[in-house]
Amino acid sequence: MDFYKLLVVAAVLEALWETCKMFWQQGKISADRIGAVILGVFLCVAAGVDFFGMVGVPLAVPYAGMVLSGLLVSRGANFLHDFLGAIEGLRKNAG
Repeated sequence: MDFYKLLVVAAVLEALWETCKMFWQQGKISADRIGAVILGVFLCVAAGVDFFGMVGVPLAVPYAGMVLSGLLVSRGANFLHDFLGAIEGLRKNAG
């Protein structure tokens, strides 16, 4: 199970880094991307959505899971669907 947690954290890290890189596009700040992140984080915190808790990787820092979930959600439904499919594949292979 620890191997699964490591893979989940690595996958989330890559997705979050790719999301953050979208803040700066074509030599300027992307207001659309930053707006999507702000709304995603707000909605996840307001709804108590914690991706890490859902997949069995609880975080020790309060609200961190919800904030990071908001960053993931900001990428949109298609990204999240594909991402969750990849995480499910990790769970099946590690378990």
